Amino acid sequence: MERIMHYIWQHRLFVRPGLATVSGQRLSVIDPGTANNDSGPDFFNAKVKIGPQTWAGNVEIHIRASDWFRHNHHTDSAYDSVVLHVVGIDDSRIQRPDGSEIPQFVMPYTPEIEMSYRRLASEAGGQMPCLAHAIQMPPIAIQSWIDALAYERLYDKSARMLNLLKRYNGDWETVAYIATARALGFGINAEPFERLATSLPLSIIRKHADSLLSVEAMLFGQAGLLPDETAAPGHYTAALKNEYAHMANKFRLTPLQSPGWKMARTRPGNFPHRRIALLASMLHGGFSLMSKITAVRTPEQASALFQPALSAYWQNRFSFTQTKPQQQNASEHPAMSRQSTDIVVINTVAPLLHAWGTVTSCCQAQETAVELLQQIKPENNSLTRRFTDAGIKCPDAFTSQALIQLFRCYCETRKCLYCRIGHSHMRSELRQHAPQTNNR
Repeated sequence: MERIMHYIWQHRLFVRPGLATVSGQRLSVIDPGTANNDSGPDFFNAKVKIGPQTWAGNVEIHIRASDWFRHNHHTDSAYDSVVLHVVGIDDSRIQRPDGSEIPQFVMPYTPEIEMSYRRLASEAGGQMPCLAHAIQMPPIAIQSWIDALAYERLYDKSARMLNLLKRYNGDWETVAYIATARALGFGINAEPFERLATSLPLSIIRKHADSLLSVEAMLFGQAGLLPDETAAPGHYTAALKNEYAHMANKFRLTPLQSPGWKMARTRPGNFPHRRIALLASMLHGGFSLMSKITAVRTPEQASALFQPALSAYWQNRFSFTQTKPQQQNASEHPAMSRQSTDIVVINTVAPLLHAWGTVTSCCQAQETAVELLQQIKPENNSLTRRFTDAGIKCPDAFTSQALIQLFRCYCETRKCLYCRIGHSHMRSELRQHAPQTNNR
């Protein structure tokens, strides 16, 4: 309940004519102050007018006025500067050490308001009752929130690239290598793919980039996916095992322990084997993805970066033990669908371009990152469908990224009070249920 009171105070959702303190003095809130997340009063530097006097100081909020004593504020000098005590229940008078009484205000609040919030937060990851309210909001308000969410997600991903850049001493190609590997995991295997890339430095791969067999052997060996001879007999698999043994000895490589590959209930096309073969083809002959990314201007150019020609063995295979239908012309059936490459572009090219633009102060690169997202078709998954089924339009990847950010960072984490949709919903509930006055 106190959390909701903080929210109501911070956003001035209680403000209406006729506010007064419990002693009957007229109250005007000029500035609610700055929320304090550390020890001390709840809001700093507030400005309120009580009667004819304007006060600048701190505000403390409690469910019951007597909580002041239960929390031992009367013994803490940090609370001597409180100019207003906001409470849900007026059951005590509060005085400063000098004997002066701290003005007290009973916030207009009803049990229905708390019930509305609990219903909203408890169902945020499920039914999401706020969506019915969302489609009634002005289109400009929804669009503004979607824009903010899309940029928020892009900035988060860009920041992750910058952290990798710092970790690898400014080596953009290594950052692009790790980002690409992670993206090829398509969520379900993102973590194992990133672990694979970090366990096999690009500097080692470059020493043998002229040999596709060597690159494939190192990747499959580090991934722990090399089959035994009984499961996948043949010259190719035997050559991979021999080559990996040689490379592991030469570079002191150790396969990932419990890599966590997920293949159960996964379509064969999403098995990690074929994605690793694709990554090997990109690394074969030398890896210079970042230099190519900085030249990208269109989604078509970006997509082409992730469509290398697979080796003959992998053109018609999902794994070492599972084949795919034979294709008459392999060039007409690329390693990944355009829909899949678009997802990789969303998760690599756009954030890498934005991060590169941040470091080099190149606004054009940052603008291109946004334009790519606005030109790519939207992602179609269970998260985005939650919103589109409710009537929220999703015309491009810029919007689908916003909807994913909304669900992951606000709905799943129950941060409804920080979401503009949740805020609008709660404001509507407050107008409906808050009493005209709750002061004496």
